Amino acid sequence: MGEDFETLVERHRREIQVHCYRMLGSLADAEDLTQETFLRAWKARDSFEGRASVRTWLYRIATNACLDVLARRPRRVLPDQLGPAGEPAGPVTAVDLPWLEPYPDRLLDGAGPADAVVERETIELAYLAAVQYLPPRQRAALILRDVLGWSAKETASLLETSVASANSALQRARATLRERLPARRAEWTAGDPTAEETALLKRFIAAYQDGDPAAVARLLRADAQAIMPPYPLWFGNRASIIHALSLSMDPASPHCIGRFRMRPVRANRQPAVAGYLRRPGEREYRWFGVTLLTIEDGLITAMAAFESATAAAWDLPATWPGDRDARSA
Repeated sequence: MGEDFETLVERHRREIQVHCYRMLGSLADAEDLTQETFLRAWKARDSFEGRASVRTWLYRIATNACLDVLARRPRRVLPDQLGPAGEPAGPVTAVDLPWLEPYPDRLLDGAGPADAVVERETIELAYLAAVQYLPPRQRAALILRDVLGWSAKETASLLETSVASANSALQRARATLRERLPARRAEWTAGDPTAEETALLKRFIAAYQDGDPAAVARLLRADAQAIMPPYPLWFGNRASIIHALSLSMDPASPHCIGRFRMRPVRANRQPAVAGYLRRPGEREYRWFGVTLLTIEDGLITAMAAFESATAAAWDLPATWPGDRDARSA
C-alpha cells in the first residue's frame, strides 16, 4: 500500500462501524468488531493486491468477522418479541438477555450510503429488529446487496457460494423482512426533525419533567406501545403505559422512581430523548438512558427506553449539567 496504512483505513472507520452495527445490532459489539477488522486488515496488509478498493476489502473483512461472531451468539431481541404485552403491577426485574441496542445519530453522520433515504430506512430500530430474525448468511446477503449495493457476483464471492445461492439467500431475507416490518412504517416521521416533531418533543419532555401522566397520555395514540430493555415486560396500549407512569411518577406511590430531566437527541435516525433521573432520597439527577420515539400523524405510536445506553455514546455528561439548580425542583 503506497499510503500510510493507518491513514488509509481510518477514513473508513465510521462506515465500517455502522456496517458492523447493522450486522450485530449492538453498538458495543460494533466497536469491538471494527477494531477486529482493522487488526485483521493489518495482519493481511501484505496480501492486499489492489484488485478491489481498500473500502471493499475492509467490508469483506468486517462482514466475515461479524459472521464469525453470529455463528456463536444468539440473535438480539426486544421485549415485544418475547411474549404478549402485560400490565403494570409494581417493580419489574431486569433480565440479562442479548438486547438490541440503539445507535447515536452523531456516529451516523457521514457514515452511511450516499442515499439518505436508504441510510435512514436501514438503520431504524424496526429494521434492525427485523434483521435479527435472519440467519447470518441471509443477513449478510441482504445488507451487502440492499444497503451497500454490491452485485450478486461480489456477494457470492464473499460468502464463498454460487451467484444462484446468494440470490436465493437475498430473496429469503427480503421475504422475512416483509413479514416482520410494520405495515405503516413509511408513514413514520424520520429524517430531519420537523417543526411539528420538535413541538411534540418539547411537550413530551415537559410532561415527564412535571411528572404528569395525563399530559403524556395526550401525546400517545390509543394503540401506542412501550418497551424498556432490559425489562421483559412491555405495554401494548396507551392505558397500560399511563397506568405504569402513574405508579412510577407519583411521589406518594411506593413504586415511585423519582423525577426526570430530559433533553432531545437523535438515535437510529429517529427522534429521541436522553433522560436523567433523581431517585427518591437522592440529590443528583443521574444518567438514566435514551428513549426512542416513533411518531405518526402527530402522535407517538411507540416508545423504546434503553437504560443500557451510555451517556458517553451520546457525548453527554453522567449527571444533569444544571444539577445544582435542579436539586430544589
